[in-house]
Amino acid sequence: MIKGELVSQMERLRAAREPFVTATVVRAAKPTSVRPGDSALVLADGTIEGFVGGVCAQSSVRLHAARALETGEAILLRLVPGVAPADAPATPDGVVVAHNPCLSGGSLEIFLEPQPVAPRMVIVGDTPIARALAHVAGAAGYDVTTAAGVAASDAALVVASHGEAEEVVLAQALHAGVPYVALVASPRRGRAVRDSLDVPEPLRERVHTPAGLDIGARTPAEIAVSILAQIIASRTANPQVISAIDPVCGMEVVVGDATPFFEAGGERVYFCCEGCRSKYAASCA
Repeated sequence: MIKGELVSQMERLRAAREPFVTATVVRAAKPTSVRPGDSALVLADGTIEGFVGGVCAQSSVRLHAARALETGEAILLRLVPGVAPADAPATPDGVVVAHNPCLSGGSLEIFLEPQPVAPRMVIVGDTPIARALAHVAGAAGYDVTTAAGVAASDAALVVASHGEAEEVVLAQALHAGVPYVALVASPRRGRAVRDSLDVPEPLRERVHTPAGLDIGARTPAEIAVSILAQIIASRTANPQVISAIDPVCGMEVVVGDATPFFEAGGERVYFCCEGCRSKYAASCA
């Protein structure tokens, strides 16, 4: 159960529009250092605030918390010591079994519940298409804003202003790394605006113009639906969670800021904990 300082931290994260996952131990078999009821918050960067196990358990929690945030679905994570057998039985829906070779003994069950924030969509313009898009995007669960400026955390920028204040905000979104950037314009004008942007060519190519999927849309409402469909397709086609295999213990770990790594020859190798990283580094010396 989340309590104490973690409750205050949850409130701060929600106020700052930062996604996180609540992790609660629901079962612990000896020997383990955790007890049922122990809890933590897992932030989007992999930081764990609270206690749901040692460093080996934390690696699995980080990986599956990241996946829960990506899918938006809660899971029951069952951590079992050792390597997965070749004939491991299937698990029920909503249950993930992670065979953790680093665990010294005992097993854990941790309930991971994602606490996502509504993705923010910035819409520039006060045109019929802009208003229609704001309506359908809001119905789809997006946090729609017409505020000036964009941020890297934004899910999408759509410019539908009929020529007003286009280039600057498009360039800002591309430099910030906003996943979906689109301009509502005819093919000819769209190409002209895109070619005029003061950004590197690879970034220019990321601008969707004409905006939306080619579904024969004609009315503002239909065009809005086509744009929203393209945003959803772009998001689901590019999963963000990347994992790697620890070469020392064979454990699957998430690739993130909180994951220990060793860099050699321009390549990074990721590990479940500092112990495995140190062993690998010593073997490379």
